Amino acid sequence: MRTFKTAESPFKADNTASNMCGFTLMNNQVGAIVAEVMRTKENVTVTPLPSMIRVDAKGRVDVVYAEIDEAAGEEEGWFDSAEFEESMSTHYGRMIHEDDRTIMFANPEDAAEFLDFDLVARA
Repeated sequence: MRTFKTAESPFKADNTASNMCGFTLMNNQVGAIVAEVMRTKENVTVTPLPSMIRVDAKGRVDVVYAEIDEAAGEEEGWFDSAEFEESMSTHYGRMIHEDDRTIMFANPEDAAEFLDFDLVARA
């Protein structure tokens, strides 16, 4: 009698920290502008796909609204957190909106000071 061994799945679970964060954008005019600005950042990889644009970053990434305004040729204040939320379809990592930018963190601990969250356990 023959026995068969099942091949190991390439999709197995891995719960180690990736130190990555990111978001996907709609593949439209605004999404393309945001992606082009993000592509200039050192720790960012931009992957255009047919129906979306994927933006992945190591550690932390700032989406600075004034940079998007300038790239779009729009007045200061055109791009904001509401415009970003409308263009973004999903994200991973901790996301914090500020008046002038959205910040993504790979590790929640790195976002603690922005969230006024105390990481020290209390008895």
